[in-house]
Amino acid sequence: MTNSSRPRRPDVTAVEIVGGPEALEVGLHDHDPRWAEDYLDHRRRILDALTDVDIDVEHIGSTAVPGLAAKPIVDIVVVVPDITAEEDYLDHLLAAGYELRVREPGHRLVRTPDRDVHVHLYERGHGAVDEYLLLRDHLRADAEDRALYEGVKRSLISRPWGDMNEYADAKSDVIRAIKARARSRSGGHDVA
Repeated sequence: MTNSSRPRRPDVTAVEIVGGPEALEVGLHDHDPRWAEDYLDHRRRILDALTDVDIDVEHIGSTAVPGLAAKPIVDIVVVVPDITAEEDYLDHLLAAGYELRVREPGHRLVRTPDRDVHVHLYERGHGAVDEYLLLRDHLRADAEDRALYEGVKRSLISRPWGDMNEYADAKSDVIRAIKARARSRSGGHDVA
């Protein structure tokens, strides 16, 4: 088990996207309760694969928000003690059937071969985790912002996107605005 609070080695300094850019090929679907079941199945799979690592696992993204339309890709965040200690988690996840898609500073992404589950890995204390949970929890609780976000996604998904990351980047402004309202409503503290 990894208990060190300091990385054992420097992290990667560049972004490696295994397989290169990919066109956005899936559309939005009305919320499907099976996404929560898929999350629980993969949560068990991840926990079984990483029995010797102190991790946290959360369902994030639009599939984690009942009532919100989403691309049918379940996003999961896994918090590990040391992102640079890939030998503690990455080989085990690959053996459990996931494929490496992204290696970048502070973040790794593995996914299923069918590309219907994305597992984001971050080191404990990384701010991105709190940001994911802030957005998820606010959208679960706020119907107005949930409808706003869905409207923006529906508008953007109708355009052709040569890379899924371009679609994700195009949502950044509305996500920032929603998170600012979430922080404001919580008195400036994260609500996650």
